[in-house]
Amino acid sequence: MADRTSLVCLPFAGTGASFYRPWQRLAEQHRFDVLPLQLPGRERLIDEEPYRNANAAADGLLTDLLAALGDGPHPRRVALFGHSMGAVLAYELTRRLVETADVRVVRLFASGSPHPAEPRAGRATGLDDDAFLERVNEFAGSTHEALQDPEMRELILPTLRADVEMHESYVPADDRALPVPVTSLRGADDTLVSRAEAEAWARTTVGGFRSVELPGGHMYLTGSAPELLRIVGEELNRAAEEQCV
Repeated sequence: MADRTSLVCLPFAGTGASFYRPWQRLAEQHRFDVLPLQLPGRERLIDEEPYRNANAAADGLLTDLLAALGDGPHPRRVALFGHSMGAVLAYELTRRLVETADVRVVRLFASGSPHPAEPRAGRATGLDDDAFLERVNEFAGSTHEALQDPEMRELILPTLRADVEMHESYVPADDRALPVPVTSLRGADDTLVSRAEAEAWARTTVGGFRSVELPGGHMYLTGSAPELLRIVGEELNRAAEEQCV
């Protein structure tokens, strides 16, 4: 991992690291690695209490990431990707990583998200279960199949509620621009995050900015993974070439 960039992937609300595992094979052809991070309250960490605060989550994720990267003779080269809630976590984790001498952050990919300081619209926190799920389905533009099964719904709902609360209550602790290039991504038909809202990520960086649209709605990444990873690969390979000049 010392001579390749690791794309650190943060989950969106209600999901776990397994969502990104199919990306690992797709990323090989673009010469970077995919490193999904797991949040408590899901998959192999199902018995752990989920986070309800994004800054606490970012602190925990920083510890997990440094452990996953291991020791190396040179600063490890990483980029971060997060969608929706995951974009907020990736942003906060980037803030922490730029203060870490052992890691060099080459780019932040913020997907399906307005500027991180913008308050979340159409809140779901505090609604009863049926109204909560209806609102979350509106946010996602689709219904997760697992939520149709009563037993799975009972298992997933507490973590999904915690994730939504974490996202809706998030306020950045620091508004200084990052010294890291940022790429903002959205589905061209996303009705939740407008083009202008996605392009507002330009205010988060002094390191360069690019805005990209791909086919699909808010959850475009479920159907456009090959094209998305091609774009990510182009950005990362360009960064590696510039580093070598």
